[in-house]
Amino acid sequence: MPVQTGSINEFGEWEPDRSIEIIAPSAAGGGWDTTARMLARTIDEENLANRGFGVVNKPGGGGAVGWAYIHKRNDPHNLFISSPPIHFVALNGQSPYGYDDFTPIANLIADYGAFAVRADARWDTLDELFEEMRETPESVTVVGHSSPGSMDHMQFIMFADAAGVDITKIRYISDQEGGAMTAVLNGSIDIVSTGVSDAAEQARAGKMKVLGITSPERLTGDEYLETLPTGREQGIDAEFIVWRGIFGPPDMSDEQLAYYENIFKNTSESESFERIRNMYGWDERFMDSQEFKAFLDEQSDELEALLNELGFIRN
Repeated sequence: MPVQTGSINEFGEWEPDRSIEIIAPSAAGGGWDTTARMLARTIDEENLANRGFGVVNKPGGGGAVGWAYIHKRNDPHNLFISSPPIHFVALNGQSPYGYDDFTPIANLIADYGAFAVRADARWDTLDELFEEMRETPESVTVVGHSSPGSMDHMQFIMFADAAGVDITKIRYISDQEGGAMTAVLNGSIDIVSTGVSDAAEQARAGKMKVLGITSPERLTGDEYLETLPTGREQGIDAEFIVWRGIFGPPDMSDEQLAYYENIFKNTSESESFERIRNMYGWDERFMDSQEFKAFLDEQSDELEALLNELGFIRN
């Protein structure tokens, strides 16, 4: 049962009775932590809520420790920030809780992945790469920062699958120590699956070339990023959005959900948060609770099918 806290005002609207806690289910300094702190700062500086918003870090288990905390408390004053790992950790059996055990409130931002090779590599496009991999998928080695079955791996798998490659034969290497770029630059690995900003940094310096990015359409606002082709324009019907959104406990009422939806919509539309997005290179991607839930359902189904095919899910 939910913790019954807060009150309904004279207009029939729910109001919190104390400050709001946004859980960053990670250590300080990462993407979840940064997003949570920027949200809380904007809400407080712009006076978008009648209570303060604070951030608490609860690292562990790839996010699972923070999710368990929220689920157990089941209190509308406790929210958390998340992104695609909430799919992977749950689907891989590393947490009993997935996105559908909570209340999706709103998505705020989007980031995207990129696939990059050494500047002198034999491929110039994703189409050329996948044409070779359709014949000999095991001949190409892919590296990423995330573990097998998680983000960097699965964004590449998603695009390769859409391109008709046998994904069960793809060689993926996880390098969580930060050596992925070096491995591609020294020629020991063929391609890196990573974030757009990481790939673009090396490509701007002339050391790598980006074969494609995972966004549904080209990025705007930066002269170089605007030149990076999407998979879709190369005939690959796939996209992978590295979203970051806010969730609440499982049993939120309609009034509680409406209270937070309104705050986060106003936050997303504020000039202060627009400046923060520009500073970090985040794309604006607001979704209300209903849109966010439908998006999560679709992404989860797609990822579950691929993880099943790769043998990561034990039925």
